[in-house]
Amino acid sequence: MAGVEMLPREYGYVVLIISLAGFLNFWMTSQVSKARQKYNVQYPAMYALESENKDANAFNCIQRGHQNSLEYLPMFFTFMTVGGIKHPIIASVLGSIYIVARYFYFIGYSSGDPKKRLTVGVYNFISLIGLIFCTLSCGLGFLLA
Repeated sequence: MAGVEMLPREYGYVVLIISLAGFLNFWMTSQVSKARQKYNVQYPAMYALESENKDANAFNCIQRGHQNSLEYLPMFFTFMTVGGIKHPIIASVLGSIYIVARYFYFIGYSSGDPKKRLTVGVYNFISLIGLIFCTLSCGLGFLLA
């Protein structure tokens, strides 16, 4: 494949981690779909209204856990893709931590108590900061080469 030989062999780990993030997103989507049925929240409503649904908080916590993950996904993909060019192993380890922490972030949020999202979920933010540094290092490496 043209161009692949320009990337380090270990970049394959980066690609695999990005794929795992996609699977996690699909799983979270399925959880929101199940919650829509369970709590009777019909499309196109993004969130349930407490004035209309006694289970609004339960549904909204599940929806918000997924929505927040979607909000961070473009940054995660960008930092993994670019930072992994120069630091594929470090980026893959940080990406793995991000995915595991995002899973627990979602589980904690889905409990109905938003504070539980940060018990283990806080590590997704820490790993994202690490990925930002990998990306900065890659950019500086290009400029200083």
